Amino acid sequence: MRILLVEDESAIAATVQYALQAAGFGVDHCLTGGEALRLAAGGQHDLAILDIGLPDVSGLDLCRELRRHRDLPVIFLTAQDGEIDRILGLELGADDYVTKPFSPRELVARVRVVLRRGQRQPGPVLTAGDFEHDHDGRRIRYRGQLLDLTRYEYGLLAALLQRPGAVLSRAQLMDRVWGDALESGDRTVDTHVKTVRAKLRELHPTADPIRTHRGLGYSIDVENGDDAGAI
Repeated sequence: MRILLVEDESAIAATVQYALQAAGFGVDHCLTGGEALRLAAGGQHDLAILDIGLPDVSGLDLCRELRRHRDLPVIFLTAQDGEIDRILGLELGADDYVTKPFSPRELVARVRVVLRRGQRQPGPVLTAGDFEHDHDGRRIRYRGQLLDLTRYEYGLLAALLQRPGAVLSRAQLMDRVWGDALESGDRTVDTHVKTVRAKLRELHPTADPIRTHRGLGYSIDVENGDDAGAI
């Protein structure tokens, strides 16, 4: 498997590259986000390790650009005091993050864990109305079209699709989707509902299958998704 390593500190990059290659991975090392985007365009990489503080672009912005084209697993490298970076990274759908200074062996172990998640044997694709949910592949299609979702957008929609029509409170959604992001709050749910609705409407302008139940939470209508759940 091939790893895209984007790190501008040469000493750190050399140590990480050596550890990954010793573990049997191929490694392409870039110093800048621009170079990384050019290399990633070939679609040859199985995972990206991104430093947050790059000279030309934030690692967070680079993650957004990489995810525009494919659901590439991402591990962030962040400074010791970079709590806000870790929170933003989780919101973007990062698969993991490592705080500097770190053990190269620990990073290699985390890389293996993330890659194993993506190698599970595929299970059945479940259909609920106009939705097709590939649980193992972490993909959801709406009316035959693949939705381009971040980690938490996917988690939110998947949680609602598990019980179509049932009202899930913000607290229930936080527990099921954001259980590993302790810093997130109730407004996080509302924000992600808004972005998921926008992505559904990008595919079908009248689509709005997510219902808002004021004071209670959200549900999803899989029978009649047009104009169903406007706030």
